[in-house]
Amino acid sequence: MAERELISFDWAMKRVLRSPANSSVLEGFLSVLLNQEIKIEAILESESNKAFADDKYNRLDLKVRDAKGDLIIIEIQYDYQFDFFQRMLFGASKTIVEHMYKGDNYEKVVKVISVNILNFDLGKGEDYVYVGKTCFIGMHRHDKLKLDEKQQKYFDKKYPEDLFPEYYLIKVKNFDDLAKTPLDEWIYFLKNSSVKTSFTAPGLSDAVEKLSLMQMSREERMAYDNYIDMIRQRQSAHMSAKMSGIFEGRAEGRAEGRAEEKLEIAAKMLKAGFSLEQITDITGLKLEEIQKLSK
Repeated sequence: MAERELISFDWAMKRVLRSPANSSVLEGFLSVLLNQEIKIEAILESESNKAFADDKYNRLDLKVRDAKGDLIIIEIQYDYQFDFFQRMLFGASKTIVEHMYKGDNYEKVVKVISVNILNFDLGKGEDYVYVGKTCFIGMHRHDKLKLDEKQQKYFDKKYPEDLFPEYYLIKVKNFDDLAKTPLDEWIYFLKNSSVKTSFTAPGLSDAVEKLSLMQMSREERMAYDNYIDMIRQRQSAHMSAKMSGIFEGRAEGRAEGRAEEKLEIAAKMLKAGFSLEQITDITGLKLEEIQKLSK
């Protein structure tokens, strides 16, 4: 069956999907995942946004506000992180705090939906999509707690879980590539950076149109290929270190290697005509470091 090769979803979020003109791709993915129609109202910047998955600090790849006012944060993680559950909690909590203003009442706490696309196996489970919500269940009668009538009317919600953060874990490596549902079709794309011509999930046709490798200029393709090569090298180095049991001994050397790779990519992007802002966003380098390359 014919397939169309597309750019990876993480690169798309850094470069293409930040444009409102391309919001239909994200809307399709989120609508299928959350099983409700999602309309993106704004693409937001965050203090937590970083450019690379292995940064030591909390990083969000993308943060959007939907038409209902809920915030949806999306992160792609390549390397295993044993405390990733706490990282998800921190990311959602930090997003709530970032959108609270001095003097706001608690009713202003924003609803956060955390979508995490993982290229490693987190926890112990056989499924490839997990959903986490905060439900209140009676200890004795085992009934599910609802909001009272006034709260339901005021917040337009039925259960407390509708006010609390929600977490979605997509473990792409657990997916067997058999796409039986629209969500499966999206996960196939997340895992393989390609779609089959028979796929009909909402948003995928727009993804084919907007994320095609064939539409890239020579300079864009060069920067993209370098980025993918960096990801592969990092994953290979990480796996080698894990197998040989020398994480601590070579941590400093790996950090130096990544820094050199980032500088090489920045130099190529400067030559290709990318702006300083684009280069800092993609490589995570400081503006001063990039300016030195241009001299």
